[in-house]
Amino acid sequence: QLHLAMAEKNELTKSLEKVQKELQEKESEMRREISEYRDRLLQAEKKHQDALTEATEKNEVEIKTCREKMNSLEHFISSQKLEIEHLKSNKEQLNNSLKEANQTLGELLNNKVR
Repeated sequence: QLHLAMAEKNELTKSLEKVQKELQEKESEMRREISEYRDRLLQAEKKHQDALTEATEKNEVEIKTCREKMNSLEHFISSQKLEIEHLKSNKEQLNNSLKEANQTLGELLNNKVR
């Protein structure tokens, strides 16, 4: 009976060692897979961050370009407004000169008729 118990104990010990070995192998495989997934996740995050950085830089360049164009257009509009005011002033002066010339002409014609 002791012999049977010892044989059963040895068999159970071998079985336990086999299960423990299988568990260790599975744990090792799972750790490897987790490490692999972590690496892939880090690569994906880096790729995403690089794309985000690139898009941000591109947008900043576009914003700067748009601001420069806007400033240029504002300057152009301002200069056009000044030119319009200058032309209005010249028109007014010409109208006044024309009125004076017409008055003088009228007076000359009146004098000639007399």
